[in-house]
Amino acid sequence: MFYSLTGEVVFFDQSFIALSCAGVAYKCMTTLNTLQKCAAVGDTVTLYTYLSVSENGVELFGFADAEELEFFKLLIGVSGVGPKAAVAVLSQHTPASLSLAVASGDVKAITRAQGVGPKIAQRIVLELKDKMTKLAPREISSASLSVQSGGSFGGNIPEAVSALTALGFSGSDASAALSDLDASLPVEELIKQGLRLLSRGI
Repeated sequence: MFYSLTGEVVFFDQSFIALSCAGVAYKCMTTLNTLQKCAAVGDTVTLYTYLSVSENGVELFGFADAEELEFFKLLIGVSGVGPKAAVAVLSQHTPASLSLAVASGDVKAITRAQGVGPKIAQRIVLELKDKMTKLAPREISSASLSVQSGGSFGGNIPEAVSALTALGFSGSDASAALSDLDASLPVEELIKQGLRLLSRGI
């Protein structure tokens, strides 16, 4: 019904943005990632929307970009994953980090989302692995996704990823941090740069 809404932010909290469009304020449930990009009262923003109709009522969901909306649709297409769980996952992960988590089978990373247990996380991995590889965000190279799916990075990156995971980071986070670095760098330098990126949240 709605593709997008463009209007002025009149209110927001930790779970939604109220967007005033032509005198009507629309309550759009959303993710923390979208809130960080759009949550400033008085700003004019565009949200890409999804209207959810269920026995529990009607809710409008809005996202800062079409990519996040596409990943939301993928998630709610998984058996047992409702809109609220999808929002929780996309509040914990950007499309980029979620793609890497799914491609690598990193169930633990997905369970960091509030209310998402191991069984649901495993289902997300199983049902979306092929789809998310095809829809991977531009910033993730096909080479890095190939690695997560069982391919080979080449160079010293696999060893650096192993070292970072041994330090307690998830495989998907470690791979994301190292994916754009020069694979020919010494392992020690890759680990050093990876730690720097991970400390900044990549």
